[in-house]
Amino acid sequence: MGVLIEIILGSLILGVIFICLVLFLGARLISGGSGGEEREAETRMIQEIYQGLNRMEQRVETLETILLDLEKKEERR
Repeated sequence: MGVLIEIILGSLILGVIFICLVLFLGARLISGGSGGEEREAETRMIQEIYQGLNRMEQRVETLETILLDLEKKEERR
């Protein structure tokens, strides 16, 4: 059960970091702090981070399912 809590807390921390990063980069884009090419590069980077975090979230959910299944099997014994 402790591992499950660690996974959930870890995913929450990653989510908070991601939200902060998106807000920071979004504010930079809105303020016009960079040129056109840099803006496109930052947009691509944000999209890649978002996609990577989505994949990580799916992996965490899969791990949670595996852990819950293992706990159920152990309880049956």
